Amino acid sequence: MTQVTPAEAEALILAHMPRFPSREEPIADCVARVLAEDVVADRDQPPFDRVTMDGIAIAYRDWQAGTRAFDVVGTQAAGAPALATTKPAQCVEVMTGAMLPRGTDTVIPVERVERRAGAASVVASTVVVASRQFVHRRAADRAAGSVVLPAGTRIGAPEMAVLANAGRPKVAVAALPRVAVISTGDELVDVGEPLAPYQIRSTNDRALEAGLARERLALVTRTRLPDDGAALADAIARLDETADALILSGGVSMGQFDLVPGVLQSLGAKLVFHRIRQRPGKPMWFGLSARGKPIFALPGNPVSTLVCATRYIMPALRQALGERPGAPELVALSEPSEASQELTYFIPVKLASSAAGVLLAAPRPTNTSGDFVALAGTDGFVELPPRRGDHPPGTVARLYRW
Repeated sequence: MTQVTPAEAEALILAHMPRFPSREEPIADCVARVLAEDVVADRDQPPFDRVTMDGIAIAYRDWQAGTRAFDVVGTQAAGAPALATTKPAQCVEVMTGAMLPRGTDTVIPVERVERRAGAASVVASTVVVASRQFVHRRAADRAAGSVVLPAGTRIGAPEMAVLANAGRPKVAVAALPRVAVISTGDELVDVGEPLAPYQIRSTNDRALEAGLARERLALVTRTRLPDDGAALADAIARLDETADALILSGGVSMGQFDLVPGVLQSLGAKLVFHRIRQRPGKPMWFGLSARGKPIFALPGNPVSTLVCATRYIMPALRQALGERPGAPELVALSEPSEASQELTYFIPVKLASSAAGVLLAAPRPTNTSGDFVALAGTDGFVELPPRRGDHPPGTVARLYRW
């Protein structure tokens, strides 16, 4: 396929992504993983009428009858079986989190109560008591059997609390795919290795691995390959046997040593598209291997690599893991930004909030698509559509965080 727009590229990629299988894991290993099953409450939540304030528990009918002094018949601690009142004008001292004693339905806070010997009194005439106050009713949050976490939820701190509360020591999550990251180019040298004046250190593979690992989207292996057709073909064919997806960096443009598209074609890969009407990252290639596995071939310039990975690869892997899509994040430009009449621009930005609570994005364009050092101080990039003239301040744009 000839050049596509970013929206068309995204749709084509998502349409060709597989759905990765699931596996049951201990919840300790499930941080930032994607649920592959609905999780239901194993009992009512809360599982009993729960006291939400230290004080005394009374029967509201006694208060309505004018009772203001109560006999204390016990102390109800959290984690203890429920006590009970058996006669009118009785109360139980209660602690936050405790079961509501039987025979009571209302809690009066401790600061409104005076204690003397075995009695508790409410002496201030201004104290207002409402029926069932400071009582968290059984099943008020969730009933037993209801869904508390749907499939497709990414597990963070609140979700981990819900899993533990649902009594799930193990849970089904999407299995992390094996992704082979391949950097191509005779000029690349791994960090820590001797470096000649005409060589550069390999950074794209490290950046891609970091991004995928941080989001827990994949298990990554890294490989560096020279600009040699036979070596590329042999390594790609071998990695395609074991990996679930391949990401290549470099060698996809139109230069003499841009061998990747031809090598992929020789291996029987199916081209879905090559080139996107965008800057940076225009030469991006996407297709499927002969085994039907997704292959992302990205331009070698580091800014292009990171933009394309963030814009296309990470959303594709999230879908393949079954993650429920979130709403797009929108920001307003705080400064003007350049535009193109033909290309979508991806501009790095630094975020800040206005006094009115609006999220603002200050454009921080790089010197070139090789200026990855400038990205270290940015939060992500915005997508700016083709336009005649600059995009003015106040322009609303979609944000992609690194």
